[in-house]
Amino acid sequence: MRKLTLFLAFILISQTASAEEWAFNVFLDKKPIGEHTFTINEARDTLTSKAKFDVKLLFINAYNYLHASNETWQGDCLTSIDANTNDNGEKSVVTGKLEGQNFILNTPKGKQTLPACIMTFAYWNPKMLGQSKLLNPQTGDYLDVKITQIGKEQIEVRGKSIDAEHYNVIAKKMNIDLWYSPDKEWLALRSTTPEGRIINYKLK
Repeated sequence: MRKLTLFLAFILISQTASAEEWAFNVFLDKKPIGEHTFTINEARDTLTSKAKFDVKLLFINAYNYLHASNETWQGDCLTSIDANTNDNGEKSVVTGKLEGQNFILNTPKGKQTLPACIMTFAYWNPKMLGQSKLLNPQTGDYLDVKITQIGKEQIEVRGKSIDAEHYNVIAKKMNIDLWYSPDKEWLALRSTTPEGRIINYKLK
């Protein structure tokens, strides 16, 4: 089985003052493959996430994916990241922190010096929609992105029809569709892999 290129979403949903866990069921071509959970601390400046996917082919486990990440933020700027990924046996670690006027990033490809204020694919923050470059927490790639507003649609969230604004994000090997509520709360994600397969994140 060809190795899938899976893109993970890193989010904050609630703006309340208490810690909260947010959970998605994840589907590949409409078949359930696992879940992705996110926990936000009370101070709203630390996000932890865990993902576990298992893809079966004729009842045989054909693909496994594990990911755990911790991010800290100050306003709209990432201040540190510590991400570990096991992509079907291929392990990678991405770490980084703000040091003075630069964000120093360590990736499987080496050390990088990035601008002081960067963002990951932080769908929870509407300001992400105005960015031209974003950091992929899985690979450590700082990618050029093109974000387009598609228009208004109705989508189903937890069994209810919701008015939503549809956006499309294009980057290297990424084609991601996002839906937001009228007040810019992130509602859903769909990603088309380079192999043409469809990944959907649906709120539990």
